[in-house]
Amino acid sequence: MTFPARRPRRLRRTPAMRRLVAETRLHPADFILPAFVREGITEPQPISSMPGVVQHTEESILDAAEQARDLGLGGLMLFGIPASRDSSGSAGLDPEGILNRTITAVKHRVGEDLPVMSDLCLDEFTDHGHCGVLDELGEVDNDATLELYAQMGVVQAEAGADVVAPSGMMDGQVAVIRQALDEAGHYDVPILAYAAKYASAFYGPFREAVDSQLQGDRRQYQMDAPNRTEALREVGADLAEGADMVMVKPGLAYLDIVSDVAEVSDVPVSAYHVSGEYAMIEAAAANGWIDRRSVVLEAMTSLRRAGAQNVLTYHAAEIAGWLRED
Repeated sequence: MTFPARRPRRLRRTPAMRRLVAETRLHPADFILPAFVREGITEPQPISSMPGVVQHTEESILDAAEQARDLGLGGLMLFGIPASRDSSGSAGLDPEGILNRTITAVKHRVGEDLPVMSDLCLDEFTDHGHCGVLDELGEVDNDATLELYAQMGVVQAEAGADVVAPSGMMDGQVAVIRQALDEAGHYDVPILAYAAKYASAFYGPFREAVDSQLQGDRRQYQMDAPNRTEALREVGADLAEGADMVMVKPGLAYLDIVSDVAEVSDVPVSAYHVSGEYAMIEAAAANGWIDRRSVVLEAMTSLRRAGAQNVLTYHAAEIAGWLRED
């Protein structure tokens, strides 16, 4: 019998054969670990909606950073949670604020062996929870916010951040931050732009993680879920303004956007496997409905296959451990 002449199953026959012809491979350096540091706590605080994830103390984050370095992760993305907030998010601009002093402490611990990235946004630091300052009508003032982002970028670079990551989706944010960094002599600090960040319901657990004060939503500045072409305009603008890397957020629910962006971007593309996507996997696994490890690795493979060079995920350390075992 000669039919069928083509038998793709030949290349799927054994694990070794499948490994030989795999088109997408995972490596620890593909993954960036987001981590939360909370001012004023003495023990790591579990985040109920994100099992296995904690708000770190200023001491425990150093151990987490050391582990990330030793596992060969691609980077550590830091988020700071201050003890007090105000309308302008001044704690985020304070060189001695929780985020900036954590950047310095982590860099002292890991040196050049692990890229330390910093979230450049005001939402964790404002008493209203928005990503910028508000005008008299209670809406986010884009241009007034840009002035603060510029200052924030310089402060984070001076604290030792290897990468600054503006996530507020303000128009013009990359250009303003790039100019401020260059004028301050930080020519070598790259910008990872949250270029296509959607106003997503998948961010719910993150709000608990950063003790968000937000009332309402961020739809006036984050992207609307039905829009696809708009993402390419946003990415194009950030590239034109000098972004060194661009990000799509969320990841799994926006694989088409990841793919579209990867097609047009001439800089590395990141995808954020966000808190809600993480929480759904954890909840299903806890109920025995899925094989946790297999689903996590399949999800990461899908993001990489779609075109993301690296993935921010709360599973990063575990994934690196599994890959080392294999």
